[in-house]
Amino acid sequence: MITYGIIGNPLSHSHSPDYFSEKFKLLNLKDHQYLKFELQEIEELPKIIKSRPDLAGFNVTSPFKERVIAYLDELDMYARFIGAVNTVKITRQEGKKHLTGYNTDAYGFEHALRPKLREKHKRALILGTGGASKAVKFVFKKLGISYQNVTRRPLKSHHIVYWAVTKQILEDNLIIVNTTPLGMHPGTMDYPSLPYEYITPDHLMFDLIYNPAKTRFLEFSKKAGATTVSGVEMFRLQAERAWEIWRG
Repeated sequence: MITYGIIGNPLSHSHSPDYFSEKFKLLNLKDHQYLKFELQEIEELPKIIKSRPDLAGFNVTSPFKERVIAYLDELDMYARFIGAVNTVKITRQEGKKHLTGYNTDAYGFEHALRPKLREKHKRALILGTGGASKAVKFVFKKLGISYQNVTRRPLKSHHIVYWAVTKQILEDNLIIVNTTPLGMHPGTMDYPSLPYEYITPDHLMFDLIYNPAKTRFLEFSKKAGATTVSGVEMFRLQAERAWEIWRG
């Protein structure tokens, strides 16, 4: 059996097992399976890998996208620049395993974002500062879009707190990306604390959450007339890129 999987905590929201199980079925890959590995701490990872000699790769979700790097043998160029990993490929030669880390979040985000971008979209707010936010920042730098992080605990000069987001700041930043877990299943009633009354039809609102497909963040934004993008398309794109990496 060839095994793939996902590490993170919690994993109840993850669609990856269903997505890849369906892919294996469509491709008639009866010797493939995709499992959940819900870790309490990242230190449990070596034990998982040792106990699963059939493990060929795995995805990484919150809160381990940055912490997993310490357990890898190699990073591809983009993962090194971004500083976060969400896909790991395992190769073995003469009994020795080699773990290479990749970031397919950036690929998925960029390709889901590009069709929605307009000339007016030059500045952005990134809600959150975790591993997913690093992929978003990488894409914005690539596209020449300036950004600020909004966080509960600002640590750097380009960070601002939620309560400091004013009408003027929203007028100046027409892209807003939620990289936090606020609104993710099962906490679907949660949402980032913003003055949504100042969101306009000029805004592009992107939620990285894909479960549910329509979060309260997107609902409020849609009511204001903004262009909204769910994390569903990003999820599909990054998953397909991960599959290419594993198969390649």
